Amino acid sequence: MSLRINDIAPDFTAKTTDGTIHFHEWIGDGYAVLFSHPKDFTPVCTTELGYMAGMAGEFAKRGVKIIGISVDPVANHVKWKGDIAAATGHTVGYPMIGDPEMTVAKLYDMLPASASGDPSVRTPADNQTVRSVFVIGPDKKVKLVLTYPMTTGRNFEEILRALDSIQLNARHQVATPAGWHPGDDVIVTSAVSDADAEARFGGFTRVLPYLRTTAQPKE
Repeated sequence: MSLRINDIAPDFTAKTTDGTIHFHEWIGDGYAVLFSHPKDFTPVCTTELGYMAGMAGEFAKRGVKIIGISVDPVANHVKWKGDIAAATGHTVGYPMIGDPEMTVAKLYDMLPASASGDPSVRTPADNQTVRSVFVIGPDKKVKLVLTYPMTTGRNFEEILRALDSIQLNARHQVATPAGWHPGDDVIVTSAVSDADAEARFGGFTRVLPYLRTTAQPKE
């Protein structure tokens, strides 16, 4: 069964470019982004890993750890890092999980349980569903899942925007409207009464009986 929002992210132990990790322990008390790739030494994924490396500081500001994965061994990842740096100008400093047994890919339902074969002869097309991004919270629950086709490079600014919204909700019980960016007005959730909204936010605008907006709370 596929993972859903608020499911506990499956825990696992795996080898990475930074050594062996126990996933939940590695996440610690912050957020994590697990993003997957069908194969090492592929063009779109090379650009993505480098782009993410260039944004590492933005994720760190938000207390978010980054970790990549593909269905290839760690030794291949280490070699791939050179290509990524050459192509993008960014050095990958976050860990990359080696998953040649496809254990994690299957655990996260990115490959069927029946998938098999030597990863060195499996093609990107064989692994094309290993293209998901998972945002996982401090409670180890899945907060967001995005899955892209192999031919479409991911928009990591959108993942940052979604993280800002998720973290804002966790702190203030507000939601964010379509097209929201940090600093824009937010939505008061139905879990917050009118009286509580007045006390918390200093007021709100009732747009519809079920839609109340307010300025983004100050931290």
